[in-house]
Formats: sequence, C-alpha cells, structure tokens
Amino acid sequence: MRRLGLVLALAATAACADGPPAAPLVAAWFEAPTDIYPHNVLGDLRPAFVLAARDASGGVHRMDLRDMPGGPAVFEDIAPRVADADGDGAPDIVVVEADTQLGAQLAVYALRRGALVKSAATPHIGTRFRWLAPVAIADLNSDGITDLAYVETPHIGKRLRVWTYAPGGLTEIAALDGLTNHRIGDEAIFGGLRDCGTGPEMVLADAGWTRLMAVRLEGSTLTARGLGPLTDTADFDAALACAR
Repeated sequence: MRRLGLVLALAATAACADGPPAAPLVAAWFEAPTDIYPHNVLGDLRPAFVLAARDASGGVHRMDLRDMPGGPAVFEDIAPRVADADGDGAPDIVVVEADTQLGAQLAVYALRRGALVKSAATPHIGTRFRWLAPVAIADLNSDGITDLAYVETPHIGKRLRVWTYAPGGLTEIAALDGLTNHRIGDEAIFGGLRDCGTGPEMVLADAGWTRLMAVRLEGSTLTARGLGPLTDTADFDAALACAR
C-alpha cells in the first residue's frame, strides 16, 4: 500500500509539472511580412516570418522562422489552415513554408507544451522560387488515415501529389500530372475538397485552365474525370457545391 501511494504521488506530481491539457488551436494567421523572398506569385500577398495562433482559452502562440536554425525561410501562403492533420484529435496548422534556396514544402505545426513546433513536413521542392498550392487535408481514400494533397509547381509542372502519415513522418502515396489550382498573381487557391455522396473528391483545373476536373484517390491510385468547361473562377464554387 505504501508503495502504491508513492506511485500515485509521483504520478500526481508529474501531472502538475506538465500542467493542464493545452486548449486546442482555433485560429491562425501570419505576421511580420517580408520582401526577403521576392517570388511574387501571390499578387500583393507578401511572405511572412511569423506564424501566430490563438487557442480556445484566448492564449496566443507565435513561431518566428528567424529564430530557427538553417537558411532563411518564410511562410509563402494565402493563409494558415487549422485542421487535424495527423488524426490525433487536436487541431494542427498546415502551411506552405519556403526556404529561400530550396523552395517550398508543406509543413504541419502543432501546439506542444505551449509552443508551436513543426511536427511534420514534406521535402522541399529543391529549387529557389518553386512553390506548391494545397488542395485538401482529409482521409481521401477512406483508410482511416489523414492525407495531405497539394499541386506542386502549379504554374510549371502542375503535378498533384498526395502524402499520408506513416511511421517516421509523411510518405507520398500517389501523384498525377496535368492538374492545377492557381495562376501567377492570384491571391486565392481555387478548388478544394467535396463529397457529393460517393466519397471525397478533389476539385481542380486541368493544366490549360479550360476544364474543371474531379480527382478521386482509391488506395494509392488517382483518377481524374472532367466536370465541364472552366470559364470563370465561380465554376470552382459550383463544383464544390456539387452543382457541376
């Protein structure tokens, strides 16, 4: 009994040291805009050094890339996305982060012990001024694991890539060429995820920005089908609302 009491006391002490569970993240934004990386694919939106987030209790947390080791890096994105990216039940933040020499990567930030930390990331594209545009954060093939999809170099290569969580981090499971969701100078990323009753589909444009495309992931295979002509960006909204 005395030994059991000691174990319980130590457990209580450890719980107090860790503090109460962190309140979940509810909002995120960028701060400290910079011109250090003049890629200029997002119109008047400038890259930023700081990722800021607010939790449900009102606390604000910041992560400044200027404090990180390695080469200069910036957030090159239209806005952070708050979503449970790793399936642990707690919201994460998914952003496009760019190394000024190695180009963009998709990065996931989590709140750990009151601090924002990078919990997972795809490799950098490998070349300066190469960007990616996120498409979806969801279980795309119904295997119970969250997937992250983006278009790599939407103005050049136009390749849809899908990554999933596996031991050791993110692993690519599928790719398909000839798709895009962004034009140089646009301050928005178009398309996204829909479910019109038959499972999740990603809505994108074809490489020529002339047709709407619906893309489905089955296992590790991506298949695309046309949804009709693309004549205005409002067509993306119609497709996401299952009207196309």
